[in-house]
Amino acid sequence: MSERPWLTAYPEGVPADIDPGSYHSLVELMEHAFKAYAPRSAYSFMGKDMSFGDVDRQSQAFAAYFQSLGLQAGDRIAIMMPNVPQYPVAVAAILRAGFVVVNVNPLYTARELEHQLKDSGAKAIVIIENFAHTLQQCIDKTAVEHVVLCAMGDELSTLKGCLVNYVVRNVKKMVPAFDLPKAVRYKDAIRRGNSGHFKKPGIGPNDIAVLQYTGGTTGVSKGAVLLHRHIIANTLQCEAWFNPVVTDLRNSGEQVTSVCALPLYHIFAFTVNMMLSMHTGGKNILIPNPRDIKATLKELSNHKFHSFPAVNTLFNGLAHHADFNSVDWSHLKVSVGGGMAVQGAVAKLWLEKTGCPIVEGYGLSETSPVVSCNPVTAKEFTGTIGVPLPSTYVKLVSDDGQTVTEVGKTGEIAVKGPQVMAGYWQRPDETAKVMTADGYFLTGDIGTIDERSFIKIVDRKKDMVLVSGFNVYPNEVEEVVAMCPGVLECAVVGVPDEKTGEAVKLVVVKKDDSLNEETLRKFCKENLTGYKQPRIIEFRTELPKTPVGKILRRELR
Repeated sequence: MSERPWLTAYPEGVPADIDPGSYHSLVELMEHAFKAYAPRSAYSFMGKDMSFGDVDRQSQAFAAYFQSLGLQAGDRIAIMMPNVPQYPVAVAAILRAGFVVVNVNPLYTARELEHQLKDSGAKAIVIIENFAHTLQQCIDKTAVEHVVLCAMGDELSTLKGCLVNYVVRNVKKMVPAFDLPKAVRYKDAIRRGNSGHFKKPGIGPNDIAVLQYTGGTTGVSKGAVLLHRHIIANTLQCEAWFNPVVTDLRNSGEQVTSVCALPLYHIFAFTVNMMLSMHTGGKNILIPNPRDIKATLKELSNHKFHSFPAVNTLFNGLAHHADFNSVDWSHLKVSVGGGMAVQGAVAKLWLEKTGCPIVEGYGLSETSPVVSCNPVTAKEFTGTIGVPLPSTYVKLVSDDGQTVTEVGKTGEIAVKGPQVMAGYWQRPDETAKVMTADGYFLTGDIGTIDERSFIKIVDRKKDMVLVSGFNVYPNEVEEVVAMCPGVLECAVVGVPDEKTGEAVKLVVVKKDDSLNEETLRKFCKENLTGYKQPRIIEFRTELPKTPVGKILRRELR
């Protein structure tokens, strides 16, 4: 018990440990769900529902199609799509056929796509036609031999599907011209698979399920090797963690419905939306483009939903939108914040507007992803990333590799648990840098642990700004500035300075046009010690972000 003092913070009914061996593979987990929940709706997309039985049938046909291509067990197949129903079908098909999923950001440039396809050695790709022109530019330099082309309307009724595809292609002009002569259309691939033969391969817990590429903030993007057992473990850990708020729903026979606005290629949505809902018989409302806040709210106004995993920027964007109240938020049981720090000002506004507090969690591609989370029974925002999930061990490590035991002292967050990756794909040198001798993964995040064992991130190791020998953590400054009236969004970076080595630069997007530099400086002076105050303040109309909504500090530098 002393090794895990945080267990006292667990809500009633959350176990100290889960059994990652309860399923032999993700395929077994999925097939169990297909059978148990066959008639239930698994996904809702543009007004049409897709049942667990539909996903089962289509993915088995798609798996047979992949097997007919002559690929070898363990070959990699990339998926490059937004949140459309073909995504979960493709994931289930690739895994069932004995292959490995490579999740690709659909907004990648040809250069970024080429790197990931080459690095993973992918032999095939399932891609939505909107981004086929990007693939065309680099496919000849990769090992990709087979292309399956999807369209936005593939899974809709014939009439609506044709209409949606016509609008996407010809009215909104969202499909640039491309030339991929050997590509096969998704519906044709399913048809071929239906008349083919599916052979069930032997898949075990130690087989690779997913290559999840990290954002490459430390140089070149690397593939975190996630085995079947890693994602099973994290799915069961999340199930145990969320149980206190959803058990009553399930007991009343109501289907737990989640908003899937985070992109499925991102490990947060992959596990917390897709795999968890699959395992528990829940439904996902697929939002293909969450950056279109108006369209997102319009879609949500048609549904009753209980769970909403999102990043700070999405919570903020929704809460500030004029159409926010067109949605019925009264059934929302849990809002999970992750992917980046949730700001106190955003959490406060979200709670005021929905009555549902944001419970912030923490995870990484390398940990499948969830490491820790605030108790879902929390009634208010804590400003921490909570406590480690069941079966998870966390400690802080000093620069010289010693365990930090003093409460409130900073150290690098290190994680051990059944969800931690097997290593980086074909990069033993990079793997060795992040794994300790006693089996902990070094996250690169600097944190503190308080007397209740709640963890707080103070920053990324490399985002830290060093002003005259003093550490300035951008998160702290951003948190303060976000509370200043008139600030919509902000980001802090370090810039070179002759006098102090580095200086703090603040970039702000205004909510109120009357906000000026003088007001901001006064506010910072009142709330931050001298060396933490921004030397340079810049106003912009928007901040550079990843497709998930994470602010790109490196671009601001």
